[in-house]
Amino acid sequence: MNAPRTSGYDTLRVDVAERVAVITLDRPDVRNAINAQLQSDLRAALAEIRDDDAAGAVVITGAGEKAFAAGADIGQLQEYDLHTGLASSMQRLYDEVESFEKPTIAAVNGYALGGGCELAMACDLRIAASSARFGLPETNLSVLPGAGGTQRMSRLVGTGLAIDLILTGRMLDAGEALAAGLVTRVCEPDQLLDRAREVAAAILAKGPLAVRLAKLVIRTGMDTDRRTGLVVEQLAQSLLYTTDDKREGAESFLAKRSPAWSGR
Repeated sequence: MNAPRTSGYDTLRVDVAERVAVITLDRPDVRNAINAQLQSDLRAALAEIRDDDAAGAVVITGAGEKAFAAGADIGQLQEYDLHTGLASSMQRLYDEVESFEKPTIAAVNGYALGGGCELAMACDLRIAASSARFGLPETNLSVLPGAGGTQRMSRLVGTGLAIDLILTGRMLDAGEALAAGLVTRVCEPDQLLDRAREVAAAILAKGPLAVRLAKLVIRTGMDTDRRTGLVVEQLAQSLLYTTDDKREGAESFLAKRSPAWSGR
């Protein structure tokens, strides 16, 4: 068992223990607003975790009790222009989060607004504290949720509710987010990280290749037609049938023992 450790960045920290890397956005004085430095630090943290065999899953949360991330830094927004929009740095970063090889869980501990909500939606799973609030209020500033929010929100909750949320800028509380399918679990704030770690542990107990390919198949299927999605599923399953882990899964089940996954 690897010893727990912490990596520090200017705007976040990474704590790795029991195969779970917890990324904590750490700008509580501005409700963890996502500025250019935080984007750079998050990209670097993901690269660190990608190459770290001691980390099999990722939990992203925010420092303090008020916010997961209360959107982009409005001070920097004043400087944005056409070229900033075309560069789409935050959209590209969240695409990296969405396609990250290891499972990602957003542990939403307060306000998740604008870019913060978009970051949570880019993760594979979202667990909310009962105090969490979700919203895409960008139209209040005469911009739109341009880090994937228009697309991910509609895929998660349906087009009608997505249009309502984006055009009106209203927020959903944790219960409404659960009912809409935006989050899958709600718990008390003091239980949030424990619950996220439990979910991560449950995923890590499964065959790692199966988890990675299941993510890939689901994501691919969302962006294509049903027939193509089924073909991708068939090919992924055929590949898994050739692996050592498939044989280990069947043998351990029949022998009534815990599997020893090799990742091969």
